[in-house]
Amino acid sequence: QVQLVESGGGLVQAGGSLRLSCAASVTIFSSITTGWYRQAPGKRRGLVATISSGGSTNYADSVKGRFTISRDNAEKTVYLQMNSLNPEDTAVYYCYARPDGSIFDYWGQGTQVTVSS
Repeated sequence: QVQLVESGGGLVQAGGSLRLSCAASVTIFSSITTGWYRQAPGKRRGLVATISSGGSTNYADSVKGRFTISRDNAEKTVYLQMNSLNPEDTAVYYCYARPDGSIFDYWGQGTQVTVSS
């Protein structure tokens, strides 16, 4: 069982930055793939970025060069640094985790990010 708690969302002007954090309650954080998805109103939830237990990262094309995902295994936390935000980034951002070798996905409750123009 993995519990995820996001923080760091809020309202920011276009061009600004935010950093999201997701704290995981799991025995071995280093053995999970984790990351972020987002869902805008009227749209399906989609990938933002993931980072594997080995540190490999994957980004949606729309955020490459602007967002950076990182993890701190000692703190059991995954971060999403978001720069050069634009209104199209407005969405609820969900933290995601899948333990290595598991078929189960775990989700946080979501945090709202709103970018004003």
